[in-house]
Amino acid sequence: MSNSQETPEFTEWQQVLDILRQATDEHKEDTLLRLLLTPDERTVLLSRVNILHELLNGDRSQRKISELLGVGVATITRGSNELKHHDDATKVWLSALLEAQKPN
Repeated sequence: MSNSQETPEFTEWQQVLDILRQATDEHKEDTLLRLLLTPDERTVLLSRVNILHELLNGDRSQRKISELLGVGVATITRGSNELKHHDDATKVWLSALLEAQKPN
């Protein structure tokens, strides 16, 4: 449906989160993310999850993480800098979330 003001219908990050939440409730998150993200973007997202996991684990240097994942050190640094903006409780939550999803 066209809107007469010529502005996008979706303008807030919260709307994206709500759409993702609804798709998840309907067990359609895979379909939605495949529609929204290109194969390259999905690969990048997987790399970002691995970056956060490795940074939170703390066993490897940023250079080693870069070599392991085949991404630039600057990408690792951006992930590290983003983690610095979050409190310890969030980091513990994220670490537990990632650990729970690791294959046995």
